Amino acid sequence: MSINRVIISGNLTRDPELRSTQSGMAVLKMGMAVNDRRKNQQSGEWEDFPNFVDVAMYGARGEADSRFLSKGSKVAIEGKLRWSSWETPQGDKRSKLEVIADEIEFMSSREGGSGSGGGAPRSDSGPGAGKTFGGGSSAPASDDEEIPF
Repeated sequence: MSINRVIISGNLTRDPELRSTQSGMAVLKMGMAVNDRRKNQQSGEWEDFPNFVDVAMYGARGEADSRFLSKGSKVAIEGKLRWSSWETPQGDKRSKLEVIADEIEFMSSREGGSGSGGGAPRSDSGPGAGKTFGGGSSAPASDDEEIPF
């Protein structure tokens, strides 16, 4: 048995690009920066090192989400890894590993607090609203809301 599940959170590094397959299915392509913390052996200080991840979301969900995402938007994504390879017209072999997103959580505030994803609707409504994939909670939708726990 093998398990192929990925959960990442970070910021979009470019505006998402909406395309279509030859059969007409929507494909939303995004780039994300996901930080990794490492201790600098020379200074002893902890430092953030970015990892750049390609993400794709297929179908109507990707088409709908494309209207609310932009460079700098903070999101959490749950999906699976997919490896692909191809040959360039010059005959060079290329490959990449990307995340195929099943779920996306908008983590930027409605007022546009982090990134330029302001005005994005949140996908966290109903019971358990405000929870992120990592078990933490995101900011309430308004300052008047009380935290129920």
